[in-house]
Amino acid sequence: MSAQRLETIGRHIRLSTQYKNEQQQPQYRYTLPNGNLTNEQREFYEKNGFIVIRNLISPETLEQFNKRFQDICTGKVPTFGMTIMKDIAIAKSEFVDGEKAIIKIQDFTLDDELFQYCCLPEIIKYIENFTGPNIMAMHTMLINKPPDPGTQTSRHPLHQDLYYFPFRPADRIVCAWTAMQHIHRDNGCLVVLPGTHKGELLEHGYPKWEGGVNKMYHGIQKFDPNAERIHLEMWTGDTVFFHPLLIHGSGTNRTEGFRKSISCHYADSAGEYVECDGRQELISKEVTAVFKKRTGVEDARFEDIWRIKSRLVQGERINL
Repeated sequence: MSAQRLETIGRHIRLSTQYKNEQQQPQYRYTLPNGNLTNEQREFYEKNGFIVIRNLISPETLEQFNKRFQDICTGKVPTFGMTIMKDIAIAKSEFVDGEKAIIKIQDFTLDDELFQYCCLPEIIKYIENFTGPNIMAMHTMLINKPPDPGTQTSRHPLHQDLYYFPFRPADRIVCAWTAMQHIHRDNGCLVVLPGTHKGELLEHGYPKWEGGVNKMYHGIQKFDPNAERIHLEMWTGDTVFFHPLLIHGSGTNRTEGFRKSISCHYADSAGEYVECDGRQELISKEVTAVFKKRTGVEDARFEDIWRIKSRLVQGERINL
């Protein structure tokens, strides 16, 4: 057999093997290949829309953020640009001061101490798997879920985070949510509906709860009540990364202590702002109204508000 013939046969074998290997490789849509997630972890996220990394952030680091939260609650530090939220049950009752009055701090990107959470190398190395190298911090929260006074207002209805966002694409957005203490079903852990990130953005609104609902705690109006649910019990430093279309919520805090977590939603800076359709009309109007009341800027748009409160974490700020 001639050398040319042998080379031709060998080339066919190599091409056949390459094609077979490519066919056997899983098709990844929601994650990117940068080596920090194993193939097994990527496949889990692709299927379920979330993944928990245990013991990612040290207790010492989280205590620094807790101390900053305490200083904010007691008025020791300025709160410029932040949104400070109180529970509806507290707002309707007698005066409560300090940490017990605050259930959530949002938009802490301008606070350099809390913003350090968004930039932690332990977190960013995973964020790159979802957004790519150009990373924006879009939405930040430190949640201080209070003991429920019997009204069940400490729970958060099932929702999709993308409902709150006027930017896309959804697949290049991810949330990092870190437990600042042991979080379990009794104090209101996260509950997720695995695989729901593969669906579309659903209609949201205020649930008709007897005890009332906290401002902007919108929930999905219609979903399968028999869908599988997973309660995420997490220990201090555990961090869950999840897709913005994943249906999730949190239960009532039935303990006597406060339950704390800290989180940031990240996005690829090459993403685009979009016009919000009817499904996001309610939240866009509420957020814009609050902003106008606080700032006096009457012509502010939903997109403008997000541009102001977002901040570059890594790489180049392209669009967002």
